[in-house]
Amino acid sequence: MKSKFKTAAAILALSLGLVACGKKDDSSNKESNNASNSSKAEVSATMVTDQGGINDKSFNQSSYEGLKAYQDEGKIKFDYIESHKDSDYQPNLESALDSKSDIIFTVGYALFDATSKAAEENPEQNYAIIDNENSKNQKNLLGITFADHENSFLVGYIAGMKTESNNVGFVGGMESAVIDRFQYGFMAGVKQAAREKGKDIEVQVQYANSYSDQAKGKNIANQMYQNGADVIFQAAGGTGIGVFEAAKENNKYIIGVDRDQKEEAPDNILASTIKGVGKAVQLTIDDYKEGKFKGGETVSYSLKDGDALGIAYGDNDLVSKEVKDKVEDLRNQIVDGKIKVPQNEEEFTSMVYDK
Repeated sequence: MKSKFKTAAAILALSLGLVACGKKDDSSNKESNNASNSSKAEVSATMVTDQGGINDKSFNQSSYEGLKAYQDEGKIKFDYIESHKDSDYQPNLESALDSKSDIIFTVGYALFDATSKAAEENPEQNYAIIDNENSKNQKNLLGITFADHENSFLVGYIAGMKTESNNVGFVGGMESAVIDRFQYGFMAGVKQAAREKGKDIEVQVQYANSYSDQAKGKNIANQMYQNGADVIFQAAGGTGIGVFEAAKENNKYIIGVDRDQKEEAPDNILASTIKGVGKAVQLTIDDYKEGKFKGGETVSYSLKDGDALGIAYGDNDLVSKEVKDKVEDLRNQIVDGKIKVPQNEEEFTSMVYDK
């Protein structure tokens, strides 16, 4: 198994070696810009990604950017290891121990079994997992979850108000309780818009069974656009990059996920849901430095937590001020508990969003 394990120190050494040989390689400076700061940092961290890696333009990349920003500020030093398939998780976690980091972050609910096993076998090592509860109440593991259904409701409303064909799409990565929150929150928001418009709006739903298959994402999106959808929300990690390609080629609308993705399709994007994974890892590090690491617990972030969860609009005029104002009103109603947003099919039905 080949995994990418990069450290600031290693890349600094490579950079010095290249300079000594009179050669220049810009790629060797990715992690070394603030190596002197990171070498003095009090906290060290290692991140093990899910499939898609740090350039998935989604939750893995957001985690990486949060850690990288703290390294650039001299607050931490960090390594990362990329996973490319399920079988990478366990050996990557074993490799992460070599760094002797204060905290090992695993990014994605799919890593839970491997992370839980590693935490059990290494009780002195601190772990934190993104997008999964600490369901076994392990004392050296922190679960970090997000109320993704809440901001998915908001972009569902945007999609429902924007569609002219009364047909929208949802492309998911892999079926799970986490992606259920995106799907059913989105569908509930579309239903809210449909009720206001007095129209029926169809929602096409399909999963790619991958977070890294861009070709599959593009193919699914092309089919949805051809079948009448004019807006698609993708919650598919790196697979979603293919959905963006389809949106541009079909000149249709798209909604991004997990981080502000407007640069992927500036003329087609309506908005992105923001999952502050980078902020969450930073807050976890802050707690650790203050002796408040919440091992044994699960920390959850929702719309009421500001930067930890929200939406970002594209730099265009595709969403009207009227709709943006209504979205803000809906956000406030969710925060105040006046609107309950479903997290799964059962809640979607019991809350009568299916009618």
